[in-house]
Amino acid sequence: MAEAGAHLTSTAVNEQPSVFEVLAQETLMDAVKPALRHAVKILAESNPSRFGFLWRRFDELYLLLDLLLQNHFLSHCSASFSENFYGLKRVSGGRGLPLHLGLHRKSHWRSLLLLCLMPYLRAKLEATLARQRDEEDFSIRLAQTRSQRLYRAAVAAYPYVSSAWQAWVFCQQLLFVFGVTRTHSPLLQLARVRLARLNAQDLRDMELKTGRSGSPAGGSLVQRAWWLMSQAARGVAVSLSTSLSLGVFFLQFLEWWYSSENQSTVKTLTSLPVPPPPLHLQPEQSCWDSPSPQPVPDRGGSCPLCRRLHTNATALSTSGFVFCYPCIYTYVKANRRCPVTGYPSGPQHLIKIYSPDS
Repeated sequence: MAEAGAHLTSTAVNEQPSVFEVLAQETLMDAVKPALRHAVKILAESNPSRFGFLWRRFDELYLLLDLLLQNHFLSHCSASFSENFYGLKRVSGGRGLPLHLGLHRKSHWRSLLLLCLMPYLRAKLEATLARQRDEEDFSIRLAQTRSQRLYRAAVAAYPYVSSAWQAWVFCQQLLFVFGVTRTHSPLLQLARVRLARLNAQDLRDMELKTGRSGSPAGGSLVQRAWWLMSQAARGVAVSLSTSLSLGVFFLQFLEWWYSSENQSTVKTLTSLPVPPPPLHLQPEQSCWDSPSPQPVPDRGGSCPLCRRLHTNATALSTSGFVFCYPCIYTYVKANRRCPVTGYPSGPQHLIKIYSPDS
């Protein structure tokens, strides 16, 4: 709701959202589903017997989660989760109708079905068609019935239908940018709604609607049970929306952290400093018995530990210094650090050096 506060001073003329707001709210849920799928995949791989069903039925479980979440926000905020996150609401599509908070019953159910059921059916259809194409690539074509030929024609026509749909969406967004239409998506036209910005009155209406949801003291047992179920569903939806809001900020931070423009900054913050050149010490000083890391001499091909010529030369990747393999393996296994720089090191950081004569 932080974005809604930025529009509290907006007038009725300025309640039309910008194209950046409507496109940002559309991409929000597209980023949430892959993140949840990846988390479920990790759980299933860690314990297949306990969490394997989550991965096998992920699409159906996500559909139930989406239905619960979107129904809560459509009922209380007249918007989907992503639309409410960006301070938007759904209003009736007519130009002369008031922009009050609340959807008609038919608009509510049309919006819910188009928000949840359409993406689910499309994902299932694309997965089925992809699996069918893979099977046909490795199978022998036999005589086909009429229904099988129709199915193959549908598989072949789907990419063109999908391209036509994407072109329609693009044209709709282009018309929205130039102010020709008031909806940016054909799905909003099918639901007979459009998007507008939340204002101060909408926020007060949402607070009053939340405060009026009291227990039916004089109601029947069925009414009380229904009220308890609705309150439980509301609590689950609120907790899900809060956790998803925090997760969205975390996802956006990860996208910024691992973006290509930010890689130089990440390397600067996470990489170890360049090790200093070794300082020559007295001959009687040795790092074998020293509890703290000390620089030792490196006389052009000699091991900093035994001070003899390298035997089976091995480099330590954390610092770049070259040692004898028996010397450095024994040292890092016992001390878990570089003997020259003190950088944390282990046997996995040892790199064998092959000379041209070997």
